[in-house]
Amino acid sequence: MSVTVDWRLGGALLSSCNCNWGCPCNFSGTPSYGDCRAALAVDISQGYFGDVRLDGLRFCGLYAWPGAVHDGGGRMQLCIDERANEAQRNALLAIATGQQTEPGATVFSAYRLTSDTLLEPLFRPIQIETDLASGTGAFSVPGLIDAHAEPIRHPKSGRLNRVRVQRAFGVEYRSAEFLSGHVTTNQSPIALNWSERHAHLAPMLMTPRGPADD
Repeated sequence: MSVTVDWRLGGALLSSCNCNWGCPCNFSGTPSYGDCRAALAVDISQGYFGDVRLDGLRFCGLYAWPGAVHDGGGRMQLCIDERANEAQRNALLAIATGQQTEPGATVFSAYRLTSDTLLEPLFRPIQIETDLASGTGAFSVPGLIDAHAEPIRHPKSGRLNRVRVQRAFGVEYRSAEFLSGHVTTNQSPIALNWSERHAHLAPMLMTPRGPADD
């Protein structure tokens, strides 16, 4: 697929999955419990898709695969900020489904390429709060999903274990803090439910060629 529209998203990305802390998939491993389920949310501080501005908008996705992501067979559902106008909705859907992207270059493209089923998108209010300094974040969509994450704690002392990961190559981030995630869905065709599993929070600068440094 050739990229004919330039776009860029700057902001924050919060993601959680049903794997144990660290998530083997981050290191080309296999899921902790056989299948892979995940949720992610994007909070755009500044962004554009061609001449369509995306500043201040949000979107999130719910995903499920029967095995590892790279083995395919997934299902996905997107939720787009209800405040977006028609042009902005189309732009966010294009980005979130890997259109106008070098194949597999972004997490959005990778997830779409490995998903056989794309459910109808939802347009709802999305609440997102992230704090990179404290390593905390949360997002919610009324009637769909509640998710939050905080630094991993030692099981005995309760001491915070701040873990940051740098990647020379990746489709989701250049650097991220690994966290402890909690996710619950409600009335969603993609059921997600876990506590104290993997999550990560990352500053985001995404382009059609993947994460960028600046």
